[in-house]
Amino acid sequence: MVSPFGYLDSETISLASFRQRFPNLTLKVNIKEVFDLFDFWDGRDGMVDAYKVADLLRCNGMNPTQTVCVKHGATEKMGEKQYKFDEFLPVYQEILKEKEGGTFADFMEAFKTFDREGQGFISSAEMRHVLTGYGERLLDKEVDMIVKFTDLHEDLDGNIKYEDFIKKVMAGPGAK
Repeated sequence: MVSPFGYLDSETISLASFRQRFPNLTLKVNIKEVFDLFDFWDGRDGMVDAYKVADLLRCNGMNPTQTVCVKHGATEKMGEKQYKFDEFLPVYQEILKEKEGGTFADFMEAFKTFDREGQGFISSAEMRHVLTGYGERLLDKEVDMIVKFTDLHEDLDGNIKYEDFIKKVMAGPGAK
């Protein structure tokens, strides 16, 4: 319903509808909220360390690799560069244009190479080895956090169903 002043009545438009009508605005608002949260943690000076670009983007639902982030302005060490929000936006927009860090099919294909019997299972020890030894290597404590988050249980042979693991990781925190 349009108000007498020419704009939509706030009670008749849902947040989802607003996001459909104004996707670029909502993206900017969401990333600004996340940026402000990181700024809050960094001392409320209106700036975020470039080292935290990948984490900031992941909190906004993206899945960029560290390599892609560094290519577009992130740093590999704390304290090398700081971004104000208006300086960060072009970095965000360039990374947004990049191909996603991986699709479900990409991850399934990668895990299949370690599935010796072709049954959809991988040993939890081998999964840990893959996550800590290949690509953007994770620390053991990061793998521990992921395993705890996914709450997957091993079978009697110490194997996990990697399809379930991938689905839970890709769904992110808070998903059921």
